[in-house]
Amino acid sequence: MDLIMKLTQQMSLYLVLAYLLTKTPVLRPMVDLAVHLPHKLILYVTFSVFCIMGTYFGEQTQGAIANTRAMGAILSGLLGGPVTGFFVGLTGGLHRYSLGGFTDLACAISTTSEGLFAGLMHLKLRRSHQLEALFDPFRVFAIALTAEVMQMGLILLIARPFVDAWALVQTIAIPMMLVNSLGAALFMSMIRDQRTMAEKLSSSHSAKALKIAERSVGILAGGFNQDTTARIARIIYEETKVSAVAITDRDKLLAFIGTGDDHHIPGTPISSGLTLEAIKQNRVVFADGVQRQYQCSISDQCQLGSSLIVPLRGDNEVIGTVKLYEKKKRIFLNLNYTLGEGIARVLSNQILHGRYVEQKSLLTQAELKLLHAQVSPHFLFNALNTLAAVTRRTPDKARALILDLASFLRTNLKRGTGQVTLAEELEHIRTYLTIEQARFGDRLQVEIDVDEALKGQILPTFTLQPLVENAIKHGTSTLLEPGRVKIWSQTDQDDLLLIVEDNAGAYPDKPKRSDGLGLNIVDRRIKNLHGQEYGLETQSEPGIATRVFVRLPRKQEG
Repeated sequence: MDLIMKLTQQMSLYLVLAYLLTKTPVLRPMVDLAVHLPHKLILYVTFSVFCIMGTYFGEQTQGAIANTRAMGAILSGLLGGPVTGFFVGLTGGLHRYSLGGFTDLACAISTTSEGLFAGLMHLKLRRSHQLEALFDPFRVFAIALTAEVMQMGLILLIARPFVDAWALVQTIAIPMMLVNSLGAALFMSMIRDQRTMAEKLSSSHSAKALKIAERSVGILAGGFNQDTTARIARIIYEETKVSAVAITDRDKLLAFIGTGDDHHIPGTPISSGLTLEAIKQNRVVFADGVQRQYQCSISDQCQLGSSLIVPLRGDNEVIGTVKLYEKKKRIFLNLNYTLGEGIARVLSNQILHGRYVEQKSLLTQAELKLLHAQVSPHFLFNALNTLAAVTRRTPDKARALILDLASFLRTNLKRGTGQVTLAEELEHIRTYLTIEQARFGDRLQVEIDVDEALKGQILPTFTLQPLVENAIKHGTSTLLEPGRVKIWSQTDQDDLLLIVEDNAGAYPDKPKRSDGLGLNIVDRRIKNLHGQEYGLETQSEPGIATRVFVRLPRKQEG
């Protein structure tokens, strides 16, 4: 029991040192299982010191030294692999051999063997893709216990005289197996806690992703090309602080910022097999330089040593990739892995939004052109016939009508896909109705009853004019008696209702003919702009009246 207590004191020293290491960059290679040469050297020096300290602080027992040296060798093998474990164990073993004693050779061989054994366990778990299991304290306890049992066996096999070796093993076996196994498990538990904390810190990627999203808003609305992606890559590079950032489409490199930009040239075809794999299989490809090696496909002198390749997804396909790189001497943090996936989602959504806006704009322009084509030829033909008749009878009135026609056509041609005030829309309708009233004479009566307070209301261009034309063309023009067209307004809580009514009642509630095309376009434009709860509703009383209700959200100019 006395020996157990003394060895426990040594173990406590290890744990205190481990805690202090958590406050320094020395622990980073342990937390991230980095196995590049600089990190292996850090592990070698750190755990070789632990081995030597374990020997120096050991307890003299029956001509030998009961110690915690094995913890350093075992932990170095688990964290650094067989090569690191072997050399740490060899260093600790040679130091022990230099101190002499009848177990010097046995202890030297056993310490080296323990480091190598733990390293082989690291290799086994790595090849089976179970590296996370290395941080399981119970597994570490079992590995350390097995290594200590092996050490006791080697002492019995090598140390002479055997009687002394047997007596020593009986004394130190249980204390050393218990303390070293428990110490290794507790040390690894501290490392695991640091990894957990690092993973929690990865939540900060949300803030970075949000910053990237904020800075990149609207850029990809200009298209997914070299100019826009270069700006996006620069933003990602500045916010993530990685060594390099690249963006590709399915065929070529669009942008590259950072280390290696001298040979990664935008516009060149994709040459990386990893990138082609990510595109073809639609999955994240991570070459961390540890479990999966990364090698630049362009230059052997490239300083980049790890790469994260995340697909950019369109509707149902991969449209490109975003790639984050780190140099060979830098560790690719889990934070950057998580952040890379978040960035890809942000960019994918922005690309889709840009495509949607572009398609919506093209659709709106096409619909307006269709409205122009539908309104102008029919109206112009009738207007010219009317002018020809009026010119013979009343030249002054004809001149006034020509001015109204010019005003109408000028407004009709100048209007784009934007919005106008209700006052402007009513003025456009007034010029249209002036010409139509000249055509029909007393057979067309018009009434406009719109609240003056509502004339600042904002609405899409060509909202009411197609409805008024439809009321005349398919309504009042079919009557033998005088036709009446009324435009009036109502308010419904936060909504505005504009009603175009005729006294023909000749238009069905759900038109199936192409005559309803103009109404359908107006309805879709309003819904696209304000939502499905807005748009047109048609009510028809056959032979009595047809009313078209336009529902809009109340929105005044300015």
